[in-house]
Amino acid sequence: MKTTARRVAAWVLGVQVDAVNMDGALTHLSTVLQRGGKGYVCVAGVHGVMEAQRDRRLLEVYADSEMTIPDGMPLVWVGRLQGHDAMRRVTGPDLMLEMMGRDEFAGFTHFLYGGRAGVAEELRERLSERFPRVRIVGTYTPPFGDLSELEEHRFIEEIRKLKPDMIWVGISCPRQEMFMARYLPLLETRLMFGVGAAFDYHTGRIRDCAAWIKLAGLQWLHRLWQDPRRLWRRYLRNNPAFLWHIAGQFLGVRRRVHPLKVQRTDAQPHIEVGS
Repeated sequence: MKTTARRVAAWVLGVQVDAVNMDGALTHLSTVLQRGGKGYVCVAGVHGVMEAQRDRRLLEVYADSEMTIPDGMPLVWVGRLQGHDAMRRVTGPDLMLEMMGRDEFAGFTHFLYGGRAGVAEELRERLSERFPRVRIVGTYTPPFGDLSELEEHRFIEEIRKLKPDMIWVGISCPRQEMFMARYLPLLETRLMFGVGAAFDYHTGRIRDCAAWIKLAGLQWLHRLWQDPRRLWRRYLRNNPAFLWHIAGQFLGVRRRVHPLKVQRTDAQPHIEVGS
């Protein structure tokens, strides 16, 4: 659900990734909020781009986002090869902290959706301690599966009552992207952010790595070392395939698909909500 025209973006296997740095992303989001806009922000890495190759509904979700920011260094490298020299990595955890702490966002309210039992509440406490001015008006820990009809009704009613300006969604890719696209039109909020593991990063459940590891594009390896049983299949499946397909894109072997021309269906995306 875009509220503004598509900005300058890099093409990554049919996904338009905004060619921004942190300051550029914050400036755009501040403008959206000040103008009363409504949209959702996707945080894209190799995993999300490859999932979009397998599920055209996700390609549609990325196309309709207010922003799709470059969470992974490989996406930044692709953007720079396309001439976007100022493009920098903008991660979900970093974006969350910036928007919680910056003066231009001080008057807006936040809602935390995601995490396992107790995580959202702990995150609320930690963020409130770190940023005394921040206004987090509520939290919700979703079930692992779909929201039932009753749970959906209660959640929508809670958001209607609280009217948070921003909802931070931490339920992993691609579930969070599908969730935001499905629920944003039903919720009284302005911006939704799919920030994946940010809840676990900011509560210490996942340890961060050194800046040089991130710049080298090796944060995935640091994540794999911490949680090999859950992540090894993802990286083994996605990383080699991404390199193969992106090489095809640059060599002209792979036809560039415009995401706004993806054939749409009337059916709503299947949503699985959980951590």
